[in-house]
Amino acid sequence: MLRRSLWWVAVLVSLPLIGSANTGLVPTPPSINADSYLLVDFDTGAVLVEHNPDLQLPPASLTKLMTAYVLAQEVELGRLSLDDEVPVSRNAWSQNPVFNGSSLMWIEPGKPVTVAELERGIVISSGNDATVAIAEHIAGSEAAFVDLMNRYAQEMGLTGTHFENSHGLPHPDHLSTARDLAVTAAAAIRDHPERYAVYKEQSYTYNDITQYNRNHLLREDESVDGLKTGYTSVAGYGLVASAKREGMRLISVVMGSSSTSSRKAETRSLLNYGFRFYETLTPLTADAALAEDRVWKGEAQQVALGVTTDLVLTLPRSTAQIVPSIEIDAPLIAPLRVGDVVGRVVLTRSGEPVGEAPLEVLQAIEPAGFFARLWDTILLWFQQLLG
Repeated sequence: MLRRSLWWVAVLVSLPLIGSANTGLVPTPPSINADSYLLVDFDTGAVLVEHNPDLQLPPASLTKLMTAYVLAQEVELGRLSLDDEVPVSRNAWSQNPVFNGSSLMWIEPGKPVTVAELERGIVISSGNDATVAIAEHIAGSEAAFVDLMNRYAQEMGLTGTHFENSHGLPHPDHLSTARDLAVTAAAAIRDHPERYAVYKEQSYTYNDITQYNRNHLLREDESVDGLKTGYTSVAGYGLVASAKREGMRLISVVMGSSSTSSRKAETRSLLNYGFRFYETLTPLTADAALAEDRVWKGEAQQVALGVTTDLVLTLPRSTAQIVPSIEIDAPLIAPLRVGDVVGRVVLTRSGEPVGEAPLEVLQAIEPAGFFARLWDTILLWFQQLLG
């Protein structure tokens, strides 16, 4: 799972895509009211809009994306059950003065609360008390849990992120970036789809108190299904959101906005821009033969060539077709194994290159017998001699 996150962050640092007259002009991205923002494609990591994406800023409750991710990891590893009852310490009690004036789930010592309830308290109610309770339950102390959060951040390649607590209340060294938050959001969606479903829930009731998800886009745009809001007076207003339309998923990050209405409007603007002017396509499908070529010294004389993994691209929207051209590193000599790279596939649209993939062997070819190999050696020698 973490390997996938590392691959995604490597793609995420690539340059933004640029439209052309042949593919359809793409207007200048919207300039919005926030200190930092980023719009990326979930499947490819392509950056569609960015402004100060690596600026370290206080993330406030956007921190809880990592807290909830660690919880989901522990459940998947079998070290934590959603039905486990969690004791509430005085540190995690909603009346802890540290939490004064902040968002809470309203848990209290002596009252049973399960991991599943705390998960909703973290994701939906944004309860700072809930994060401390789950941190202590998983790692023994909040400090030990924060160390685990930082280790996950390192494994994910989050170079601009450092955690000092589980909830995001202000600390001068508690920082993250829009790029890192986008990677964390992608990991939550990709690695734990069952747990990700909680982010779409619009309200949660605990202790006879009903709280509504502060991601107001969930109630206004049915394509939006996550993720998390954040606010402190130091951080300003933040929102990490994801939406899926017609098979294309985008992730938007806004940090340091001026109000709840502003972060909502800015996020909507980014998402609408991305969906209107870009598309995610799969021009090459795994194991589909793109060509056949001669095999020398093998049990078979032809081999199917293609790609062994889907190639997915994010491109400016266009009705023009994507055309593959194949370059083969001849001659192909047995033995050949599935996945051997024997050339490349270059993709163009309206005459412009849009992508490239290694051309791979799709079926294994074993060596032929001695005399067949000898005969092919002679034929191949004459062929190369004659040019």
